[in-house]
Amino acid sequence: MDKTLWNRDFILLTLSNFLLCITYYALISTLPIYLAVNLHADNSAIGIVLAVYTIASVLVRPFSGFALDKFGRKMIFLAALILYTAVFVGYIVAISIAFITLLRFMQGLGWGVATISGATMAVDIMPANKRGEGIGFYSLSTTLGMSVGPIIGLFIARQWDYMAMFWGLLLISSLGALSGYLVKIPRNATPAIANLNLNLHNLFEPKALSSSFNLLIVMMAYGGLLSFVALYGREVGVQNTSLFFLIFAIGIAISRITVGKVFDKHGPARILTLCLILDIFGFAMLALLKTPMGYFASAMIIGFGNGVVFPVFQTMVNNLAEPSHRGAANSTLYTALDLGMGSGMVAVGIISEHTSLSISFLICALLCIAGLVLFRRYVLGYYLKHVRF
Repeated sequence: MDKTLWNRDFILLTLSNFLLCITYYALISTLPIYLAVNLHADNSAIGIVLAVYTIASVLVRPFSGFALDKFGRKMIFLAALILYTAVFVGYIVAISIAFITLLRFMQGLGWGVATISGATMAVDIMPANKRGEGIGFYSLSTTLGMSVGPIIGLFIARQWDYMAMFWGLLLISSLGALSGYLVKIPRNATPAIANLNLNLHNLFEPKALSSSFNLLIVMMAYGGLLSFVALYGREVGVQNTSLFFLIFAIGIAISRITVGKVFDKHGPARILTLCLILDIFGFAMLALLKTPMGYFASAMIIGFGNGVVFPVFQTMVNNLAEPSHRGAANSTLYTALDLGMGSGMVAVGIISEHTSLSISFLICALLCIAGLVLFRRYVLGYYLKHVRF
């Protein structure tokens, strides 16, 4: 297998992930407006439509990891890409909220499987001694998709209409599926296990549980931030709250470009400790320094800190898991990611309703402190004891 990180297949797989993320984040920013304006949906209906996507992803992730380990990566990956892409045709012809809710559930299934499949294949392709760097760059494609997706979706919808946007996203997703189809995975890199049984051990990787729980705690803070930071911006006198997300994405991009080589050389201790401290400081600044300058400065600090968290934990669980069990390892981690994000959104919503968003973000800082303590006191030691190389 080619020992160069930037080989043909890694580039194609990263491109596929980037294109799919463009469509995913374009829909997040535009679908609520489409539902409200074109289908006259109220906020509760919009919330249900958005929620079923996450529910579908959470439900399918453990089983997708099992399927990847049992049947191999490529077939599952392509099936998920086809399902995800085909749903865009449904958006074009949908005329009811109920039908769009069904489409969102189906697309959530495709997204949940495709993201785990792509991440697992990326680890299979990249050299083991460059795994931290490789996961950092692969994760960067998600960040870039998150940055440009809303811009593309809103631009097409404003210049033409939402039907044109759905057609455009169908084209982009099709190109992503084509890129995924062209990826070639060496047979010895994807050890399918035909006699793998469906049980808890094969649905969830035990060695990934501590890192995944650690990730869940930190992602609760992140989920609350994404859901309510725009609303909080209005409270502190910021008009253009979208600039927060741009600065946030820049912070993530900078950290993910640099994190991989640091991890490969020094391991997770230094880089993750530093970045969790930055997250704590950033959330405290956001909550206490109630000015536009504090608002935007915290975006860069939290973005840089949070940009490290997921790729570091992903590298850790893939270093711990056997190659034949990477599907389960990645599904365990992604399930924790979804649960953390979702529970954080709900928790911050409830807390802020009874207190304030400022206090909610202070609690987010406390969650990051809890994540740092757990990492230093238990997760890091477990990793160093059980890491495979």
